[in-house]
Amino acid sequence: MPRSTRLSARAAALCAITLAGAPGALPSIHAQTWPDKPITIVVPYPAGGSNDSFARQLAKELGDRLQQPVIIDNRPGASGNTGTGQVAKAAADGYTLVAVSASFATNAAVQPRLPYDPGKSFTPVALFAKGPLIVAVNPEFPARTPAELIAAIRARPGLYNYASSGAGSVNQFATELLKAQLSGLDIRHIPYRGMAPAVTDLIGNQTQLLIASGPSLLPMVRAGKLRAVGITSLEPSPIAPELLPLASSAPGYAFELWWGLLAPAGTPADVVGKLNQAVNQTLAKPQIAGNFLKEGAIATPLSPAQFGALIANDVERWKKLARQQGIAAD
Repeated sequence: MPRSTRLSARAAALCAITLAGAPGALPSIHAQTWPDKPITIVVPYPAGGSNDSFARQLAKELGDRLQQPVIIDNRPGASGNTGTGQVAKAAADGYTLVAVSASFATNAAVQPRLPYDPGKSFTPVALFAKGPLIVAVNPEFPARTPAELIAAIRARPGLYNYASSGAGSVNQFATELLKAQLSGLDIRHIPYRGMAPAVTDLIGNQTQLLIASGPSLLPMVRAGKLRAVGITSLEPSPIAPELLPLASSAPGYAFELWWGLLAPAGTPADVVGKLNQAVNQTLAKPQIAGNFLKEGAIATPLSPAQFGALIANDVERWKKLARQQGIAAD
């Protein structure tokens, strides 16, 4: 590819996708024959989590559509950064991808020494899904709605604690976003090392509030061990249609998780396009969309450019909130 064409492609990608790593760095003949061997999707978390579940559900369908096996490779460590960093260094040929989630953006906001550049090391491929968080309290907490939650915290400033799965986690960002939008909302942060101990202590009333994913909280809510008082989507959500959005009492409040697929920077545009089309066709299948909904997510097809813009916007949004609220990683 002539140097001028390569530079033009890179500039277009920077404008339209917002993440660097312009497609088109490899000869077009490669894209015409791709794929001719198995594709690996690295999941940078242990098996069993949402990233792993969504990637595995998509893998077989993608394999059928692309006529090559799609292999899931779990490489956990460092809050997802180990496996993600390894993919950043992989060949930009479309055969090694990484399944990331909203924590990709929150990590970028609070961790200055990542083993990759979140804005330059990857090419966005496709979004899998989005999903709101559930707002849950200990059953002894005097609130059943977002309005009652806010009123109770304001009535006794500094008395209550909120839990998270760790400093700099999406749970902390979601709660600090609420505090930032409602001045005078005084509730202390108690970080845990993982979601399981955070939920355990919420049940035990060591903390009183936790904003987390539906799969993390709804089983305990249905068992009567926790009470759900709201949801973090701007509008009511099919994830839990009976719950009022926090935005009903905190106008404009919205926080959504997301899950998607990235490739190393420089992956050819034709390959990215084929992957994006295959993912979006898979998400259109009612069975896949229904399975995602059961796990607290709504199948949400986007173009690579739209997905890139979502990531870039989230990174900047969470960097600003981290500075404002003093959010920092361990």
